[in-house]
Formats: sequence, structure tokens, C-alpha cells
Amino acid sequence: MRTKSILTEAKQIERAVTLINLGARLQVLESETDLSYERLLRLYKEVSGKSPSKGQLPFSTDWFMSWQPNIHASLFMNIHEYLNKVAEMDEIDTVIKAYQLYQEQTQAQSLEPLLSVTRAWRLVKFVDNGMLTLTKCSKCNGHYVTHPHEVAKHYVCGLCNPPARAGKGKAAGGLQMH
Repeated sequence: MRTKSILTEAKQIERAVTLINLGARLQVLESETDLSYERLLRLYKEVSGKSPSKGQLPFSTDWFMSWQPNIHASLFMNIHEYLNKVAEMDEIDTVIKAYQLYQEQTQAQSLEPLLSVTRAWRLVKFVDNGMLTLTKCSKCNGHYVTHPHEVAKHYVCGLCNPPARAGKGKAAGGLQMH
């Protein structure tokens, strides 16, 4: 029988606390730590002061394809890919750090982060499983989240070719005429 390392367990708890503080759903914690469901539940309640959300995790790749979510998802994935190249971290720690940097960037631009840590984690899973990919824009050379069958040669991102109504609504911070 293998003995549990106190240091390993402490790292797992620290990782879980960080994820809870970022707003991760319980399913993410279960998937990314070796802690029991009961311990995670108690930890979640202790850290957040409430019970975790119930229900299924978001599972559609379509959410990442609409205009604003795509820009946010692409920003996160570019940060994630960069960290993957330059830092040697466990995958979940890369997701955590990339998400923290994504939040810093949205706050610096006075934007509401559209991506939750749970969606960001799911996005990485979709990319890892080939359900989504990063495609280079033929105009700005930025890399954006797309379906893997996108024709890369002629792909134009949502920033170079925004939809007609982009930025026009009150929620998008558009100018209101009185």
C-alpha cells in the first residue's frame, strides 16, 4: 500500500482552493485533483461560503464561435499556448496561470471577462481533443479559436471583420443617442 504524501496532499488542496477562488465548478476540481468528492465539497463550502453550483458543465464548442466569446477565448488560448511553450508546469497550473493573466488583461482594458475558469478549462480540453484549434488570421496574423475544418488560408478573424451590429448595443458600451 502506498502512503499518501502530506506535501502532495497540501499541493492538491492549494490547487483546489485556487480553482475555487477563481470560480471553478466542482467537476473541474474532481477532474484535476486526487481529493475525494466529500473533501472537495467541504473545502468548496469552507472557501466560498456556499454550496457549489449543480448541473452539467458547458459542453458546446459553439459558444466559443460567436463574436465576443471568440475574442476572449482566443486571448486566453494564446496566453495558454505561450505558457505551455515557456514554462514547465502541470497542465492545470498552466490553465490557472493563463486564466489569471487573462483576467488581468480584461481588467486592464476595463472589460468584463466573458470566460469563466470552467469554460477556459473546457476550452483547453476541446483544443487538446481536436474539437477546436487556433487558426491564423490572413489579415492581422493573430491566432483565433476556430473549428478544425476552417479554411486557414482565407480565415479572417472577428476583429478584422466584426459583425455589423458589433459594439452597437448598450451592453457593449456603444454610444446612446438621446
